[in-house]
Amino acid sequence: MRVRVITHTPEPEKTIAAAASLCYSPKDITSLLDGMNDEKVERLINMLAKLGHESPFEHISFTFGIEGVSRSLTHQLVRHRIGSSYSQKSQRYVTEGAFEYIVPPEIKNKPEALKLYKEAMKSQQIAYDKIVEILKKEYYDDQLKIGKTEKRAKSFAEKKAIEDARFVLPNACETKIIVTMNARALFNFFHHRCCNRAQWEIRDLADEMLKLVKAVAPTVFKYSGPNCLHAPCPEGNMTCGEIEEVREKYNG
Repeated sequence: MRVRVITHTPEPEKTIAAAASLCYSPKDITSLLDGMNDEKVERLINMLAKLGHESPFEHISFTFGIEGVSRSLTHQLVRHRIGSSYSQKSQRYVTEGAFEYIVPPEIKNKPEALKLYKEAMKSQQIAYDKIVEILKKEYYDDQLKIGKTEKRAKSFAEKKAIEDARFVLPNACETKIIVTMNARALFNFFHHRCCNRAQWEIRDLADEMLKLVKAVAPTVFKYSGPNCLHAPCPEGNMTCGEIEEVREKYNG
């Protein structure tokens, strides 16, 4: 897994503080921004966090480049829709010849399971390649019959072939995605996906994203993490039972 912040709102904490202050000030925006020193910014952001007033946090956003993750992860990731935007490598337009895949740690640590897993990946690669070959020839011949040039027939056939063949590919298939989230959307994402009950891969992603945004805007994200950091665990009988360890991990 490789995660980095590609870009973010300049002076994010100052932007939030100015937006919040504007609601209650007769000053013009330039004067508000000029009057935002570090102490005032931190005080205002802490006040917003304590009051649960999160709308000003929507004014800042972070764009992440994420690679080396599975499509199983991105199926979960894109469920976080409000305040979030996604652009992912397409299996309709990009061929998956010799595709990379993600191996879950529990499978990696068990030789017998790992052997079966690798065999399954190899089998799916072979099936994908053969289906692409069969369909490409059929689509190519059909296009020639209706008068398309060889170049256009080849281009159409390749696209249509991989578009259909992708159905045989596994959730383990490696993918790349660019994600933009505003800070309020990130709060929600961290609440749910830093939790011990989240699936291991998306939890690893959430932890890495949290570390990266804290480096940029530490005051904004100092309360971020799973829901149980500052309140009882909301999972009820399904709690992981490790609330003290979790709090030490994120607050320590």
